[in-house]
Amino acid sequence: MSFERSHTYEALSRIGRGASGTVYKAKDKKTGNDVALKKVIIPLSENGIPMHILREISLLKQLNSQDHPNIVRLLDVCHGQQTDKELIMYLVFEHVEQDLATYIERHPKGFSSMEIRNLSREILNGVDFLHGSRIVHRDLKPQNLLVTHDGHIKLADFGLAKTYDCEMKLTSVVVTLWYRAPEVLLGLPYATPVDIWSVGCILVELYSLKPLFCGTSEGDQLSKIFRVLGKPPEDEWPEENVFIKWNSFDVIGQVRIDEISPNICETAYDLIMVRFCILNL
Repeated sequence: MSFERSHTYEALSRIGRGASGTVYKAKDKKTGNDVALKKVIIPLSENGIPMHILREISLLKQLNSQDHPNIVRLLDVCHGQQTDKELIMYLVFEHVEQDLATYIERHPKGFSSMEIRNLSREILNGVDFLHGSRIVHRDLKPQNLLVTHDGHIKLADFGLAKTYDCEMKLTSVVVTLWYRAPEVLLGLPYATPVDIWSVGCILVELYSLKPLFCGTSEGDQLSKIFRVLGKPPEDEWPEENVFIKWNSFDVIGQVRIDEISPNICETAYDLIMVRFCILNL
C-alpha cells in the first residue's frame, strides 16, 4: 500500500457521499480494474490531519491485514492537491456494485427466507469480526453495507468507527438517526450493542422492505421505538438524562413481532421469543 499521488486512477462517476467524503467509481489505469475512490478534503491546521481521518486509515489497515470476506478491502491510500489550508486525500477501495439500500429497492417483491438468512449471516459475521477486533462501527445502515454481484455482504464506510476499551460516551454525530440505539438517543455511555441495534433494524428491513423506525428527531425516534417495543418503566429511565423526560412519552404496550414483519418465518419468530423470554427472567 503506497502513499502516492492519485494520477494512477481515473474517476468515472460519482457513487455517493460517506461519513467523511465523496465516493466515486474509478478505474485503475495500471490494471484496468474498477475501484471505489473516496475523496476526502482535509482542512489543515496546526495539528495536521484530523484524527478521524487517521483513525479510519489505521482501522482499515488493521482490518486489511485480516482479509475478512465481509469487510471491504482498502487497496491504496494516495494524496492529491495540497494548499496551505487543505489537503485532498484519496482512499482506494475494491469496487462493489451496489449497497444494501439499492439491493432492497431492486427487489420490490421481497426476499425468500433463505436469502434473508444468508444476508443476515454475512452482516453478523462482519460485525462479529469488528467487535472481536475491538472496533465499533457506529454507523451501520443499508447504505454502508455493500452487496456484490453474487450476493455477498461487505461492511464499508469506517469514517465513524472507533476502537474501544470500555463503555464510551457517544457524540451526536454518530449513527444515522433511524438506526440509532435508545442509549445513544438518550446520550448515555455505549459500546458494541449500538451496532447490534442497528443490525436488528436492518434485518427487519430485509423482511418489510422499509425502515423500521423513521423518526425526524431524537425525541420522535424514541417515540416511534416505544410504539413498537413499549415504554420502559419510570424506575428504569436514566437519571442522568436531563434533556428527554420519561413523562414526555405516552405509556404504550408492545407490538407483536409478526405484526411488524408478517413475512417472518415461524422458526425465526420462535427463536426470537425464546431469547426475549430468557432475557426477561
